[in-house]
Amino acid sequence: MRDSIETVRARLAGARTVAALTGAGISAESGIPTFRGEPDSLWEDHRPEDLATPEAFRRDPALVWRWYLWRRSVVGVAKPNPGHAALARLAGRFDHFTLITQNVDGLHEKAGHPSDLVELHGSLWRTRCLGCGRRREDRRCYPEQFERFPPACDHCGGLLRPDVVWFGESLDHSRFDRAVRAAVASDLFFVIGTSGVVQPAASLAGLARENGHFVVEVNPDATPISIVADVCLRGPSGDILPQLF
Repeated sequence: MRDSIETVRARLAGARTVAALTGAGISAESGIPTFRGEPDSLWEDHRPEDLATPEAFRRDPALVWRWYLWRRSVVGVAKPNPGHAALARLAGRFDHFTLITQNVDGLHEKAGHPSDLVELHGSLWRTRCLGCGRRREDRRCYPEQFERFPPACDHCGGLLRPDVVWFGESLDHSRFDRAVRAAVASDLFFVIGTSGVVQPAASLAGLARENGHFVVEVNPDATPISIVADVCLRGPSGDILPQLF
């Protein structure tokens, strides 16, 4: 492990452009449930996978909103962990550092990340109007905080939805294009706390490698990304990342 960490340090010292992809693992270290596949992942007798879909929202938008507001109440008290903090410090060392995240919790921003942040799956803390398409920050966590529930747009009266990507929906093209450009241009590409099975985000490490760049995986366990990575650092990101500089 020590030799691998020294190798990554040397690569960082010579890098000009760096990018990182983070997944649910880094947020799990802050106590945020991943929801998927957990024994206690039911919420009021509903599976999250059944609520995070366009079909569920059409059937019962109030139910879906109550779940997302509950998620906000859980996520809102979580704090960035040493992995988030290390990435924020690392980003401050480079003129070109792009952070691509599959997480919607906002912990990278809370950690003070200073550079490009690409939220592939959106943000729990924004709404999007189904009528006019407007996106706005929204920090409310309880139904009674809204004048109408489910909430409506104060501009056009259209129904608001959480500004996240649901199962069955495509990623925002502009966001994914930014992620692809960063992966292709990076001298060093980190993959941190992600299962490596959710597409198209999982393809980014391969793109970086195909373009001749150095790929580093930080994860306690082996994933499909491991065969692409030049170095695999095994352990929680909160333990590994602070050792890199």
